[in-house]
Amino acid sequence: MKAEFRAARQNRIFQDVIEQIEEAIVDGRLQVGEKLPPERELKEMLKTSRSTLREALRVLEHKGLIEIKLGKGGGAVVKAVSADPVTESLDLLIRLQQVSLTHLAEFRERVEGDVIVLATLRAGAADIEKMKERLDHARACVDRGIDGMRDFLAADKALHLLIARISGNPIYISILTSIHDNIHRYFEKYLHMEEPEMRENLRDLNHLVGAVSEKDTDRARRLAIQHVRRFNTYMHQQKPDV
Repeated sequence: MKAEFRAARQNRIFQDVIEQIEEAIVDGRLQVGEKLPPERELKEMLKTSRSTLREALRVLEHKGLIEIKLGKGGGAVVKAVSADPVTESLDLLIRLQQVSLTHLAEFRERVEGDVIVLATLRAGAADIEKMKERLDHARACVDRGIDGMRDFLAADKALHLLIARISGNPIYISILTSIHDNIHRYFEKYLHMEEPEMRENLRDLNHLVGAVSEKDTDRARRLAIQHVRRFNTYMHQQKPDV
């Protein structure tokens, strides 16, 4: 179905141009990889100025819906939608530490609780074997004592992201990747762990893998929440007012 556009409403012309093109992409009249009509043709259909049209296209490009290619044969091309703009905003929030420890833990408890339930339902034998490999690596880090703390945190992250991938939900995968790629900024400021805390968290991970292996969704959710709370408690002890 060819995308056709009507004259934009003059009282809200800029927004209407954006909405019409966006709707054509969303409902499939414009497919991924397809070019929008040439600028002159779009101007005529939408009854708008070149400057308004170009600004609207820049907004759509910023939203990740189109890519504007320059030069001969260039133009506005429909892109495959991704979660990048969302995760970039989340990245900034966490990197700038504009999210409190309490809010971060509150969010992680719910998201990671849901994710591990999906992973428990969907994990195959190969997935469980990979989880056990990550767990063995985390155990080796703990056995090195406090010198292995940074590597243990990396192993903890790797296991969490593996669980997200096993869930099979690209939204959860994207969000948790963004969180775990940036949460080290909070760890560096507020996390103080010694060997007893590392071993305590290793037990958490061991129990998590066991719950997934046994297909026990209720236990898996409970353990995931408790694991997040444990890390959050360590950090609150360093900065109790956050």
